[in-house]
Amino acid sequence: MVYTHFGAFEIVNHRSIQGTIMYKHEKQAVERLQSNHIHMLSMLSTAIIASFLIISLSGTMLFPMMAFADEPQPVAQVGNTTYMSVQDAIGHTSIKNNTVTLLTDATESITVTPSKVVRGITLELNGHALNASNTTAITVPANMQLTITGSGTVAGGDNPAIDCRGALQIQGGNFTSNTTLMRFAETNGTSAKASISAGTFTAPTLIGMLDDAEHLGYVSIRGGEYHGAIPAGLDTLVLMGGSFSTTENLTPYLADMAGLIPNGDDGMFNISELAISSDYPTVELEQGSTLQKLTNDSLLDLTRTKLNGISDYRLVADAEQLQALNKQIELALQAVAKRKAFDAVSQTVTITATRDAETVDGGADPQFRTSGHDEISTQVTVNIKSIAKPEGPDKPNEPGKPAEPKQPDMPRTGSAIQAFAVASLLLLVAAAVCAFITNRLRSS
Repeated sequence: MVYTHFGAFEIVNHRSIQGTIMYKHEKQAVERLQSNHIHMLSMLSTAIIASFLIISLSGTMLFPMMAFADEPQPVAQVGNTTYMSVQDAIGHTSIKNNTVTLLTDATESITVTPSKVVRGITLELNGHALNASNTTAITVPANMQLTITGSGTVAGGDNPAIDCRGALQIQGGNFTSNTTLMRFAETNGTSAKASISAGTFTAPTLIGMLDDAEHLGYVSIRGGEYHGAIPAGLDTLVLMGGSFSTTENLTPYLADMAGLIPNGDDGMFNISELAISSDYPTVELEQGSTLQKLTNDSLLDLTRTKLNGISDYRLVADAEQLQALNKQIELALQAVAKRKAFDAVSQTVTITATRDAETVDGGADPQFRTSGHDEISTQVTVNIKSIAKPEGPDKPNEPGKPAEPKQPDMPRTGSAIQAFAVASLLLLVAAAVCAFITNRLRSS
């Protein structure tokens, strides 16, 4: 019984131990499961918090862009202050800060009306465009001054790019219009004054007058590139430099010292000082078709002497030198006619640029250029080659006197000796024959 009891106890105790072991394993499994759940929840929380931070940060960065995307940006600046319009910036210029700088492209028609203490401003295009809105892109009133600098564009569209009654200086930029590009005015009370030294100007008509103008004003072009026409009748326009796409109507506007040189690369005509050049500064005349008297034009053609300008200047050969040359040509022609010799001579002729000026009676009188800068000339040399005296022909027979008979030609010395030797030989042969015949007769 004890054994059985002990056995039962042992069995019961064994089961208890097994249960205890199983409980420990289950508890550890549960603890591990709970630990994994806590770790996963921790990771999930961290991910949610990180995502929230990223979204929050992105929203913070995007919010200003979304909030201010539709707000207008400043277009001009004076000093350290920016303005929402170019016209507003002009109104805030001062004596110390009188430069208006474009910050972006703008569509606006402006008038140079600074504060009362300011009489002149500078518009720095700064690589941007000022496009006309509904009238002329830039208007310069009387007694106001405007200087335009920098790269950029002033586009008038269907309106002029500039209307000027005051003072204007253009030192750079690209100016365009579908009509007259720049208009100026001189009236009883005011007069425009403009100086253009650089820039590109493109329009059907480049320069014109405002409707109420009596004259153009004082406009000088000292440089720049011009694509378009300049009309006639702009009495105070002066061209001193620049490159032009057409030469039409430019003659009256060229300064006295200026001419136009064609540029073969781009088809433009560049203004420069007048110059005379000759393709053949030295030529030779000789007996034949070239030996003839020369006129002023034929001398220019012969030497290919030309002026690089298209102004109202022409080339004139020195009259006395040309007369002396023609005198030598005449003597050479006479020598040819009389079959006489003629020594070579040389004559230098000076060719000078002269200006055609209207005289009192309305005629044209060539006036030599008077200023020191205008005295341009060149020299060409014409050489007349020598003419040799031709050989004279045989003298003809005198009339009424018979021609003397010609004496027979004497044989030459060698021929006479040969004939004499042959004759002597024949005589010897004959003598021998005679002696032979005589001896035979005696023997018989």
